[in-house]
Formats: sequence, C-alpha cells, structure tokens
Amino acid sequence: VTQAPPLPIVGASMGDVASSLQPKPVSAEEEQIPLGGEVTVASFARRLAVAGPQSVVVVCGAGISVSAGIPDFRTPGSGLYDNLQKYDLPTPESIFTLSFFRENPLPFFQLAKEIYPGNYAPTPSHAFLRLLQDKGILKRVYTQNIDTLERRAGVQGRLLVEAHGSFGKAHCLNCKQPQSSDWVREEIFQDRVPVRCPACTGLVKPDIVFFGEGLPKRFSLLRSEDLPEAELLIVMGTSLSVEPFASIVNDVGPLCPRLLINKVPVGLQVRSGHGFRLDMYNNYRDVAFLGSCDDGVQALASATGWGEDLGALVQAQLAAHAEAASSKAETGVVGHGGS
Repeated sequence: VTQAPPLPIVGASMGDVASSLQPKPVSAEEEQIPLGGEVTVASFARRLAVAGPQSVVVVCGAGISVSAGIPDFRTPGSGLYDNLQKYDLPTPESIFTLSFFRENPLPFFQLAKEIYPGNYAPTPSHAFLRLLQDKGILKRVYTQNIDTLERRAGVQGRLLVEAHGSFGKAHCLNCKQPQSSDWVREEIFQDRVPVRCPACTGLVKPDIVFFGEGLPKRFSLLRSEDLPEAELLIVMGTSLSVEPFASIVNDVGPLCPRLLINKVPVGLQVRSGHGFRLDMYNNYRDVAFLGSCDDGVQALASATGWGEDLGALVQAQLAAHAEAASSKAETGVVGHGGS
C-alpha cells in the first residue's frame, strides 16, 4: 500500500481530489435499506442503537475539542488561524509548514506550549467515542486532531488513526533519531527552544504532520480496509477542507448511512456525485445535526437510550482530569492554560 499523498491541498473541493468515478448507483428498493426511507437523525439513531460489532467508523476534527478550550483552525474570529498575528507569520498556515519550521521554528514551539496535550480535559464528544468503544461497535476513529484527547478519553490505540500525527512521539529532522516525548515536553515548557537533538544538534519536531509531509502509512492502510466495511459513518467537527482526509467520507459503501455533526454543512455533493447530499432530492442516507459536537453527541446518546452511560463517562473524565491537575500542583509540575 502506497503512502497517502502530501497534505497541502487546502480548501480544495472534495470532487477535485476524490475518485473521478461516479458513486455506485442504487435502486429505489436499495435506497430504503440505509434509513428505512426516513432520512432523519432519529432514524440514524435507531440504526446506531442496534449496530453490529465493530461496525461504526467516526471521522472527526478540531470541533470536538473546542469545548475543552482548544480553538479550532478555521472558524472566523475565534479559530487558530485568525489569532496568530503575534507570531508575525507570512501566512497563518506557515506555522505548520515544514519549510518555514526549518527556517524559523520558534513560532511553532511557542504555540506548542499553549496547545500541548495534558493541559486539557476530554469533552463529551471524546466521551462519546469511548462510549462507542465500550458498546463494542466502534471499528475505528479517524482524527485530524493532534491533542491526543481521544487517548485521554480511553480510546484504545488500535482503534485510533491519528491522521495528522500527534505530540506523542518526536524525532530529529536531521539524523531521524526518535526522541522522548516527555523530554521534548520538558524542553518546551522550560523554554529551551528550539528543541535540539542531543546527538547531532538538529531540529527536533513532534511527529505531527506538517504541510509538505505525507500522512502516516497507517492512515492509507486502514482507510482502504475500514471504510468499505463500515455499516455507519459519523463525521464530527471538521471542515472537510484538507486532503486526503476530506475525501474519506466517500469511501464507505453506497448503503452506509452517514451522519454529520457540525455547526455548518460541509462536504456537500459536487459534480462528480461525491459528498453529502443534504437537502437534495436524491438523498437517501445522509443526515445532519447542525450545532456543537457536544450537543450533537448528547442528543444522539439520548435517542439511542445511552444518555446515562455518556453522562457517567463525562463525569469520570472530569474527575480524572481534576485529579491529574491536583497531582501536578502538588508535585510542582509546570503546566500552561487549558481547562
């Protein structure tokens, strides 16, 4: 399996980069299969409540972490890209561009200190991912996020594809030697930046995917296996504007129901026929909850009869985060920001 193409297609139409083949046509009788002819969130919830083992794939982005205090990237006014003026960047995306990092790594390390994992508690949206896992129906979570909150919520690594990498690993760009993530974190929080390799003094970078780098091989390998087998697809908190991640929603079969939980509609159908068919005459399987991700998962859990289960997980996550914060305070571990 070849590695996925590099990232820098920003704002491209899904039809520009998705398969040029038209989606497989289905008959009028087959159109009744995904949601029983009732194309609503309630119908999707009924399907979810009786989902088979390891049958649900979730695709998520920065929107699931907003309520933790981590800004998303593209929301006008509050998004990360709209609030990077203090770093005096050529473009907002420069802070995650490999060529710029090699020339001027300090802005990235300054930002990394603000958004570093461990400073934030998982949200109800992360708890919902854990709930799907505990119910035995989660096949995989594909996340664009680098905050590792899926892991902190208890999602097992084998069920998680961190498509854009994470702060959990790091390496030297020069000699390629892996570096301890704990050591890198300590260097960043002690302002010993840019972080330099002890062996060759080359720049050390956390293993998050920058523009100009390819996605992890695990993404392309599991994508080709998981999506065609998925019985249900949930897409949460993503703009679906960065490829190749954005077109993943087109990889499920034509009879797989798809739920979008997002503040605004995204990934809508384009000329090729790919994309969500929300509010279109030929829609038979795509539904949307337009609002915050947390509100969406809470409504979905309530509709499936899992409301109490989700609430218990949320409370457990908050208690664990408070205990960890208290332990850090007692031991004098330095942190920054977060909730």
